[in-house]
Amino acid sequence: MVIRLPYIEPVFRPPSEARSLILQVTNGCSWNNCTFCEMYTQPQKRFRLKPQSEIESELQAVAKTGSQVRRIFLADGDAMTLSFRRLKLILEAVRRYLPGVQRVSSYCLPRNLKSKTVEELAELKSLGLVLFYVGCESGDDLVLDRVNKGENFQTSLAALQKIKAAGSKSSVMILNGMGGKRYSEQHAVNSARLMNEAQPEYLSTLVVSFPAGVDRYQQGFRGEFEALDQPGLFQEMFWLLDSLDLENTIFRSDHASNYLVLKGTLNRDKPRLMQLVRDALERPGSVGLRPEWMRGL
Repeated sequence: MVIRLPYIEPVFRPPSEARSLILQVTNGCSWNNCTFCEMYTQPQKRFRLKPQSEIESELQAVAKTGSQVRRIFLADGDAMTLSFRRLKLILEAVRRYLPGVQRVSSYCLPRNLKSKTVEELAELKSLGLVLFYVGCESGDDLVLDRVNKGENFQTSLAALQKIKAAGSKSSVMILNGMGGKRYSEQHAVNSARLMNEAQPEYLSTLVVSFPAGVDRYQQGFRGEFEALDQPGLFQEMFWLLDSLDLENTIFRSDHASNYLVLKGTLNRDKPRLMQLVRDALERPGSVGLRPEWMRGL
């Protein structure tokens, strides 16, 4: 059965949430200043909180369909900006109307967790909110400053450590090519350093893309940004993998923006993944690269 909810389009979700019910509890992003992100720039995506009454009405409507909902993703890009009190009310409503839900997840900006305690996150976990998709993008402070992320190495690490301390899981996103040619190596090495300290349960990489043009991005880099070509992206990936020291992190580089699909568990599969990247650099015809026309967001 198709469930139709009154979304304010466009709505984004992680690839792994393809089978989840998307529950739009906020619209847009409260920060919305990252120069690499075009997701919430349309006029209708101006940030606002959805009233609790509207959220409960939508949950009631889903419940009436009799659909067996097992997973819920809280949209839009900034649901965790809601207060602990509001999040608790939403999760309690999910349990009330859809008791079969086994997992609730959300995007999470590191700044969202500054005012939330470990104990509060643990309580939210007990109500089903167990997975956070954290867009760290980079572990390099200079690159993060250039793209106006509003975060740095330490704020990202603090958020990831708080999630782990609460017993929840984090899925971190790093953007391949974010620093351009000039800052490629330090972006890769410092991103790996952040992951090594945080030890997230999941790690994925996407390739930075500019569907609306690169001018806005160039402003932050003061005109010095030069996008990586395909070999440059592979070299940066090699530096990242080579610097990673993870105990048991599921790694995915299979988003549609990636030329080279990589899947494994780190560090167990590190030698195999590095060999694939090495092959892509030295013998690109041997590894089945994604053609340009198939790439996208």
